[in-house]
Amino acid sequence: MNMNMQQREEKQLETTIQAILNRVNDLKTATQALITKLETEYETINWPTFLDNYAILSGHLTGLSKILQAELAASLRSRIVLPLQLSCERDEALARLTEGRVPACTHDLVPDLLRTKPEPQAEQRLQQFNHKASTLSYDTAQKQVAQFTKVVSHVWEIISKGREDWDGESMRSAGMQPTHSMTDTHALVTAVGTGKGLRPGIPSIVPPGVAPGMGPSRGPTPQLGPQAPSLPKAPSAIKTNIKAANQIHPYQR
Repeated sequence: MNMNMQQREEKQLETTIQAILNRVNDLKTATQALITKLETEYETINWPTFLDNYAILSGHLTGLSKILQAELAASLRSRIVLPLQLSCERDEALARLTEGRVPACTHDLVPDLLRTKPEPQAEQRLQQFNHKASTLSYDTAQKQVAQFTKVVSHVWEIISKGREDWDGESMRSAGMQPTHSMTDTHALVTAVGTGKGLRPGIPSIVPPGVAPGMGPSRGPTPQLGPQAPSLPKAPSAIKTNIKAANQIHPYQR
């Protein structure tokens, strides 16, 4: 019975380690692909493409976290990893296994490679920050949160404006002229909705030749192309009637 349980635990451990290795290899491949794109396509890569590649990294990290948090990975916490041999000489098997990143298992590399806790300096600073956060008053914390939110909002506006300019430059470089401006759209919507930017009391400017109370849209429609020949003006019906009456009764008023 104990033998079967031990074999089952070893099988689960082997399966978990294999799943972790597969996820780590996928993460490494996605990271290499993103770095290659940044190094070779930095002039043509756009923001959506970068976000798509970054989303792949995020998906692999999420999957790795789920594996490590699962019940099957609980047995890994009871495992202890120790170096079998420390040497300053080059280990070809280790170099081949790590793709040349770790040529030898030296005394300087082991604390960093097998570390399960932060470095002593980082851990000390983390404790200081936790102590400082626990001693803050509620009002002070709210003020700092409000200030931090203000800074983040300002940075977000700068990034949004930069993204808008980048999109405009991309459209111009592709031969497409932008037909809209988000800044002007927001200003127009704000002016219509809240009246911001509109100063009351300024009389509207009426173009010459337009009667008061008539908007520019009521004027004559401009003609496109060559001007059509003007037709003879028809005589006014009022003037024609007055002229005929004078001919019939020339001395009567």
